[in-house]
Amino acid sequence: MDLVPALEEPLKKVLGPPTAKVMAEHLGLHTVGDLLHHYPRRYEERGQLTHLADLPMDEHVTVVAMVADARLHTFASAKAPRGKGQRLEVTITDGNGRLQLVFFGNGVHKPHKELLPGTRALFAGKVSVFNRRLQLAHPAYELLRGDSEETVETWAGALIPLYPATAKLESWKIGKAIQTVLPSAQEAVDPLPDSLREGRGLVSLPEALLKIHRPHTKADIDDARARLKWDEAFVLQVALARRRHADAQLPAVARRPKPDGLLSAFDDRLPFTLTEGQQKVSKEIFDDLATEHPMHRLLQGEVGSGKTMVALRAMLATVDAGGQAAMLAPTEVLAQQHHRSVVEMMGELAEGGMLGGAEHATKVVLLTGSMGTAARKQALLDLVTGEAGIVIGTHALIEDKVQFHDLGLVVVDEQHRFGVEQRDALRGKGKQPPHLLVMTATPIPRTVAMTVFGDLETSVLDQLPAGRSPIASHVVPAADKPHFLARAWERVREEVENGHQGYVVCPRIGDAIDEPADAKKARKSAEDEAEKRPPLAVLEVADQLTKGPLKGLRVEVLHGRMHPDDKDAVMRRFAAGETHVLVATTVIEVGVNVPNATAMVIMDADRFGVSQLHQLRGRVGRGSAAGLCLLVTEMPEASAARQRLNAVASTLDGFELSRIDLEQRREGDVLGQAQSGARTSLKVLAVIEDEEVIAEAREEAVAVVEADPELKNLPGLRTALDALLDDEREQYLEKG
Repeated sequence: MDLVPALEEPLKKVLGPPTAKVMAEHLGLHTVGDLLHHYPRRYEERGQLTHLADLPMDEHVTVVAMVADARLHTFASAKAPRGKGQRLEVTITDGNGRLQLVFFGNGVHKPHKELLPGTRALFAGKVSVFNRRLQLAHPAYELLRGDSEETVETWAGALIPLYPATAKLESWKIGKAIQTVLPSAQEAVDPLPDSLREGRGLVSLPEALLKIHRPHTKADIDDARARLKWDEAFVLQVALARRRHADAQLPAVARRPKPDGLLSAFDDRLPFTLTEGQQKVSKEIFDDLATEHPMHRLLQGEVGSGKTMVALRAMLATVDAGGQAAMLAPTEVLAQQHHRSVVEMMGELAEGGMLGGAEHATKVVLLTGSMGTAARKQALLDLVTGEAGIVIGTHALIEDKVQFHDLGLVVVDEQHRFGVEQRDALRGKGKQPPHLLVMTATPIPRTVAMTVFGDLETSVLDQLPAGRSPIASHVVPAADKPHFLARAWERVREEVENGHQGYVVCPRIGDAIDEPADAKKARKSAEDEAEKRPPLAVLEVADQLTKGPLKGLRVEVLHGRMHPDDKDAVMRRFAAGETHVLVATTVIEVGVNVPNATAMVIMDADRFGVSQLHQLRGRVGRGSAAGLCLLVTEMPEASAARQRLNAVASTLDGFELSRIDLEQRREGDVLGQAQSGARTSLKVLAVIEDEEVIAEAREEAVAVVEADPELKNLPGLRTALDALLDDEREQYLEKG
């Protein structure tokens, strides 16, 4: 939003090098424009103060309160043996709760003079617990006096903005810096077209910036936020609309399946009929494949809704039309698994060029980093000659050596594990841009999909194929009710006695190189002992189970540091039913398909995210027998972690869970991942709450871009786009 030199002025010049340095290093703010867009997190009203009782532990907080009491104590210590040590204890109150402040040593003199009972001030510091009471040690403070003119004026403006701050720079210092640059807000160039702004009754950008930093009433804040949300949603959607517009201009080879080719031979072989959802989504994909510009489609579906089947049919249609299809999987285990299941589903249709292969058959090759040289050479040869119609692989597919005869379709499994650069490298291997199908098994609420993958058309699979069984999920509170955990192991034994198998999932592998020392240090949090001990590890848990509750059962381990051949052998034995229980890390999170596995116990379930738990749970109940998922945790009943687990246990709807997940985690995480590490540009827009704004902004953006793709008549919008899409993001969007 920084067109004008005034907003591009470096903070060094305006605020001086020391402050500017802290702002750049800790808050990522470099120019006057950056600082103006650093909005308050919340506002304090004088007389309506923070509830001291609700302060979060270990967080940096700012509170407005009154000094109730101040006492100076002397004590003896190693540094001050003659009882000369000094400690000032100040109690502050907000009328409801009380909080202790402590100052030591030479640091006591100034606060002892200034913090007299009855004094009001802003206090900032990190909340800790001492002697079972909350306290702030050596907080920074700013007295709220009503004497000099400047403070009288700020005192009268009844709302105090509190900014996202750091230990190095308190909220009120940021506030003062913003007051210094606020006059420049008048020069901010408005990115919204006048017609849009007037049509929606939004205030101008300079007015919004003034109102968000110096509101006189709550209505001011609402006006400003409504306006700034629109900026964020609209500028982002214009960027995505321009991407879609540009993609639609690219040439691609239309891929239409032959009437009686490979695809129809495959469909004839299927022992079941496709669900309505699969048929509908397949039609959307085939319509896209038949056009002369590249398909960009996101296929999202519930765990187990049959996305792989839909993707395979798209790949077969491409081969039918003379092209090749590549499927990119995030891990070797998954690539091998996909390869095995595709070959099984295709039968003799996967035996192209071999005796006994069917008439329309093609070759399906696997390409991973750990393959032997001979197998790898053969696979590369099959790709460059066009002998292999389908290749399934990991990042190894992207290497320069890999050449295709005619790459027509790229299927990317599990979007969130792939950087954009990798997708791009694979797309660059076609003679013309290949069609792109991105599959994600983590259902994303529609607005998030519109914000993160707004350049992709979206298809959703939301019904489960016939024959899938429901999964019962329960939380097992191991600390409160140890007998529940004992019962969990009995349930696993019962499943095995009934001819089924089970998984036990742990957050960690469990050897010395597993956890960096600073991670051990960092884990001191309020959530009691459960948080303090290291997360449970596969190797330890497997050992305890074989000697204890699962004695006599065949238990094996699987984790990411095993040799690929060993991993594959373990998976084969488990799939063949030779192993009763698999103790694993999250390597089994996606794509692992063993219909006979019916029970899953997730240890330290509170260490996993909501969507990860949903993914993991999707590994059971894949056959005709009902699935059981037990979420084991030592977290106390009232903790946020337990509420999260209760949510997972209460619904099997992945879309519902992803909303809960987002509301708890804030979308920065989600957008951050998808933005290939670029910091999320959303400051006031909340993807879940602001669904309407996002949907409306998308419509407006499409209309604007269709009328003026280069935005020649909207210089303010062009500038805002440049600010949003600095080089890194621009490349990110380019690569998509």
